[in-house]
Amino acid sequence: MNADIDISGVVLTTERLTLRPWRPDDLDDFYEYASVDGVGQMAGWMPHRNKEDSLEVLRRFIEKKRTFALEYEGKVIGSLGIEEYSEDEFPEFAEERCRELGYVLSKAYWGRELMPEAVKRVMEYLFDEVKLDVIFCGHFTGNRQSARVQEKCGFRHYGYIKYETSMGTTEDCELNLMRWEEFRGESSRQDKQILNMRLL
Repeated sequence: MNADIDISGVVLTTERLTLRPWRPDDLDDFYEYASVDGVGQMAGWMPHRNKEDSLEVLRRFIEKKRTFALEYEGKVIGSLGIEEYSEDEFPEFAEERCRELGYVLSKAYWGRELMPEAVKRVMEYLFDEVKLDVIFCGHFTGNRQSARVQEKCGFRHYGYIKYETSMGTTEDCELNLMRWEEFRGESSRQDKQILNMRLL
């Protein structure tokens, strides 16, 4: 089942990023990256034509209280949403607390390992504070960049679905997942690796 989400007042930090709720004054930063060709299409939406397009989406981000703004060096460069998964398509998770992650990063910041950093921090928050049992994360089968983010975060393959985009297309999508117990085990292994490196 989809667990309730409300990120009002929630601020998460990583080594390089601040993840926080969106604000009205983020409009210029949002439009700057959302209007670039090749960014939105990776997630199923067309580039924003003007600031009115961006403002409409920004208002939804603020009202629904489930999408983080990714702030880097004082500038918003992307978003990370805690979305609802399809309960009808996956009734086997009816007794577990679940959500699905969706993310977009400014094209100017691709290749810097920023999105895996953000996703891992939100996973920690969802498992440790929201107490989710399962986190889903999907990508279009042709989107290798997004697939790599999910691989680096430890997600494993669960199945394939059809995804209807706001562009009027239907895309093949690979759905991956992470369970709480798997995430804790993966985090433990990473901590041991870091400790061993420090001891060498």
